[in-house]
Amino acid sequence: MDFKLVTNLEPRGDQPEAIKALVDAVQSNVDHTTLIGVTGSGKTFTIANVIAQTNRPTLVLSHNKTLAAQLYNEFKNFFPENAVEYFVSYYDYYQPEAYIPTTNTYIEKELSINDDIEQLRLKTVTSLLSGRRDVIVVSSVSCIYGCGNPEDFHATAIEVEVGKCYERNTLLHRFIDAFYTRTERELQPSTFRVTGETIDIMTAYGEFGNQCFRLTFFDDELESIHNIDPTTGQRLSSLTSMKIYSANMFVTTEQRRQKAIDQITLDLGKQIKFFQDQNEEEYADRLKRRVEYDIEMLKELGYCNGIENYSRYFDGREAGSRPFCLLDFFPDDFVTVIDESHVTLPQIRGMYGGDRARKENLVDYGYRLPAAKDNRPLRYNEFNSLTPTKIYVSATPADYELSRSRGHIIEQLVRPTAIIDPAIYVRPTENQIDDLLEEVNTEVRKGNKVLVTTLTKRMAEELSQYLDRIGVRNSYIHCDVDTMDRVQVLDNLRDDMIDVIVGVNLLREGLDLPDVSLVALFDADKEGFLRNVRSMTQTAGRAARHPNGRVIMYADTMSRSMLQTIADSNRRRAKQIAFNLEHGVMPRKAGRSGNGQSALLSERESTKPQNMTVYPLVEDHYAPAMAAESMSEYQTPERIKELIKQAHDDMTRAAKSLDYLAAARYRDQMRELEKLLK
Repeated sequence: MDFKLVTNLEPRGDQPEAIKALVDAVQSNVDHTTLIGVTGSGKTFTIANVIAQTNRPTLVLSHNKTLAAQLYNEFKNFFPENAVEYFVSYYDYYQPEAYIPTTNTYIEKELSINDDIEQLRLKTVTSLLSGRRDVIVVSSVSCIYGCGNPEDFHATAIEVEVGKCYERNTLLHRFIDAFYTRTERELQPSTFRVTGETIDIMTAYGEFGNQCFRLTFFDDELESIHNIDPTTGQRLSSLTSMKIYSANMFVTTEQRRQKAIDQITLDLGKQIKFFQDQNEEEYADRLKRRVEYDIEMLKELGYCNGIENYSRYFDGREAGSRPFCLLDFFPDDFVTVIDESHVTLPQIRGMYGGDRARKENLVDYGYRLPAAKDNRPLRYNEFNSLTPTKIYVSATPADYELSRSRGHIIEQLVRPTAIIDPAIYVRPTENQIDDLLEEVNTEVRKGNKVLVTTLTKRMAEELSQYLDRIGVRNSYIHCDVDTMDRVQVLDNLRDDMIDVIVGVNLLREGLDLPDVSLVALFDADKEGFLRNVRSMTQTAGRAARHPNGRVIMYADTMSRSMLQTIADSNRRRAKQIAFNLEHGVMPRKAGRSGNGQSALLSERESTKPQNMTVYPLVEDHYAPAMAAESMSEYQTPERIKELIKQAHDDMTRAAKSLDYLAAARYRDQMRELEKLLK
């Protein structure tokens, strides 16, 4: 199936030339191409057009989960009839196993897995293995970590077809081998239930709420396959055949499992002898106890804690070889789009070294076998060899991307909306909070939104709490906020449930927030990673989707990065203004890419983030309505009607966010105003 781009948008500004140049580069199999696009110039829409015209499977790589979620939502809206998948780390919390020799401290692995994201990862793999070519995968750097052998994953798939005969007990054992669990209760993902001649199974992947199937037998013959509602059992559609993939990406055959156990035992003996030759009996004894326990678990259950450290044995790989990863599931001619490449590429380059240093301590002190080192992220040269056709996308590309592109550099400076870069103002830090509040109130009265960036998570939280106390609808966002909750916070801003987001580094690249008219940067003159030219240019760009966008930098001195950021902005503004004058166009507000709620949130039960402040009662929104007050204080009946509508809207939003006390107060205010109107 070909990609089908569904949109009423047309390429404008610099987009038509950029699309043509990128399509030519992909069709010519150019290894490295760079798209330099200012914030708000529609880089995602440009890439969507390139995907539609080249018809090649595509990996879109992002440097954080929040931006990946937004990109997933945008591509899902652009390609509703194609397979758009989301692949990020499924850990809400992850403390890796480690040993610190200087303090003789061993740290046990701790983790918390997000079940929703785990299902999305499995859905990604099944889409790639299904043979479809109309697949777009939006991923974080999680794609360079080990995720099982694609051959084993495909080999353990269970294919069933109507009219064929299956020995029922054998089929049930195959489900168990594929990590499905038998249950007599309500079906959950990765479970199956047997009732008479029927088997109900809920796969670990597929569209949420549409992954439950009923297999009906007559004796050993499969009579029918139906997609059913897991709650009511109602038949939704019928199928003639289906393929059921494993509920776990780390799956292997029984033959390979036994071979792996034998090899682990042999390598254990070699490593124990090595420690004994070094007179390290303590390390030898520790390793013997730990690995023998793991072997017993593998024999009895087929699984053990830390099984990923034995992945080389189960994959059948040689020592030192790279692990299988998501890239191995793609066909050979796929295209890799590296979004915000100036941040994403350094992340990829840095993953291997940190993981290697941690593993070496575990191996050297008898906590793990040497094979644990081969459970690792890809080296950068390995990543390069697996991604032959790359497009680097950034408003501020690094020297590396520009040098590798060797002339294949495409600029996209003019926005389709004709909006010019936001004006940048510098103000002193004295009374900066009071000044910010005045600006926030001004923008909120106009119906606009505000982003505030700080240098630390603690300052972000404290500023958010202060805004709570004075009645500003706000939320903070940083790396400690769960993945899905970050997506929820951004959607709440778009849906007018909050007016201000306070953040640290997650408010930089790529966020699509057209209602943001003001971006404020505290400590703008503090040179460093968060206040260098690229960071401040990206942060300022969050206001570039609003025709009246502004940026305020609070600083007491003009740092070199501030001077360069302002100079670059003025250069772009001059080009954009000249284009607008030449073509006689006026700036207009950018629309949001996609529509409605995030595709990720719509696939799970939406919950209110713990850090979100929802609708504190702000009395002066309505100038408290009291029956004893004269109507002259409200000027006209039309004004009272406006206040009634405002109270009704706030009551509805507060109720949706489960803040029923605030909703009740808004309801009472609305009733008082209605009485006053009569």
